Amino acid sequence: MRTNYIAVIVCAVVYWLLGALWYDVLFTKQWMAYHQFTDAQAKNFGYWPLIVTFVLDLLIAFVLAQVCIWRNANNASRGAAIGVLLWIGIVGPIAYTTYMFEMRPKGLFAINEFYSLVGLCLMGAILGAWKKAA
Repeated sequence: MRTNYIAVIVCAVVYWLLGALWYDVLFTKQWMAYHQFTDAQAKNFGYWPLIVTFVLDLLIAFVLAQVCIWRNANNASRGAAIGVLLWIGIVGPIAYTTYMFEMRPKGLFAINEFYSLVGLCLMGAILGAWKKAA
């Protein structure tokens, strides 16, 4: 199996848009409250973090595609399962350890890290379901 670069790009776009939905619509107020950000501070982030985030989303999607190829995830459910497994076995424990030692709120962990759980699941499903090789 070869890497499907179009699927990787689509996954990065989907993950990036999920972030916009997650942080700008669903959990804006709670996330800002945990960080004690004002509306003015939130508007001062600029565009650079959005660009860097998209480049990093491309990297995440590419690496997930390699794992899906390696594990022969040839349908949406297998791809999604790989995304969930990576979160449960790597992302979640590493992030929770950091949150615990930094004494950060569990609610902030839930907002930030469940975003990556949903995102990895979605990207894995897309990569597993996409049949056309690039």
